[in-house]
Amino acid sequence: MAKDDDGIAGSKTSLSLVTNLSVIFLVVLWLIPTVGLFVSSFRDRDAITESGWWKSPFPTQENIAVQTEGEFVETPEGWVLTGNVFGEEGSGEIVAFGGSRAEPTAFAPGETGELVRGRTLQIAETGDFTYFYPDEPSRNPTVYIAAEVPPNFSLVNYETILESAGMDVAFINTLTVTIPATIIPILIAAFAAYALAWMDFPFRGTIIAIVVGLLVVPLQLALVPMLQFHNQIGIGQSFYGIWFAHTGFGLPLAIYLLRNYMVGLPRDIIESAKVDGATDFQVFTRIVLPLSFPALASFAIFQFLWTWNDLLIAKVFLPASSDSWVMTVKIADDLLGSRGGDWGILAAAAFVSIAVPLVVFFTMQRYLVRGLLAGSVK
Repeated sequence: MAKDDDGIAGSKTSLSLVTNLSVIFLVVLWLIPTVGLFVSSFRDRDAITESGWWKSPFPTQENIAVQTEGEFVETPEGWVLTGNVFGEEGSGEIVAFGGSRAEPTAFAPGETGELVRGRTLQIAETGDFTYFYPDEPSRNPTVYIAAEVPPNFSLVNYETILESAGMDVAFINTLTVTIPATIIPILIAAFAAYALAWMDFPFRGTIIAIVVGLLVVPLQLALVPMLQFHNQIGIGQSFYGIWFAHTGFGLPLAIYLLRNYMVGLPRDIIESAKVDGATDFQVFTRIVLPLSFPALASFAIFQFLWTWNDLLIAKVFLPASSDSWVMTVKIADDLLGSRGGDWGILAAAAFVSIAVPLVVFFTMQRYLVRGLLAGSVK
């Protein structure tokens, strides 16, 4: 009889295998759009339109309208124009060609295409063409080709958004909003969490219940009253206003998370410090804060990502001028309007906006789970 290995020490259970496969599937599912955005940010608009990002390492076929150059030469049969559709320094491989926008791939390379009013067009695979007019032409014609375009990656999109689109200013504004909006609530919540965890005072349980209740209050309910309050005290739509707004919206989660973690710290250490004459402030700064670093880092990740990716609060509490736009507002209000069809520019701007959160997350992810599980077990 075969013996089931589930439950034997040192052997992997079937449940662990399913868990590992599920985690791998979710990671791949999450990485696919990120990789696609990254690859698209190095491609131009035409390449993105013609093929998906997963085909970017391979040559693509593009339909191109080419305005011919040169002068027609009169012959006994008519007027002839010769040249190369790729120009003097260009190169490529012609897949098909045509003489009208309606039929850009009507003929194969090397064929003589019969066009309207007795005109003919012949284009070789190398791009050399011969255009024949029975009568004297008034202008150079346009030819249409389907060409094999080799993969092309460049930094043009990033140069465009940083130099002409003003994304560099939006990046600095985002840092100006995010860093203080992450540090301020952590400082306040750390003191409040220690008091709620290790200090005895009246109504402590009531305050904890209020903090838990605030976690379920939608922030949209407080946007207008908070903006009115900011206008009354003179900070209005400014960086000070958005710092205080993010601080207020982030404090309930910060206090709840840090308090749960601090409650789980060894009581013997804290009581021994107090017996030795340490004050609450000394216990907090020298013992509790260093031991609570995983929880602090966990909340810092959440607050940083939430603040960095925020659009609603930024539109409410920041001035409407472009000098104060953060990256989310820049992309939503400017780039999507002025460059809505230029997917390469939008992909580059979007990847710049997610690059810093990705670095922060992968740098501090080891503290995330430890902080989230704070206080869940005893």
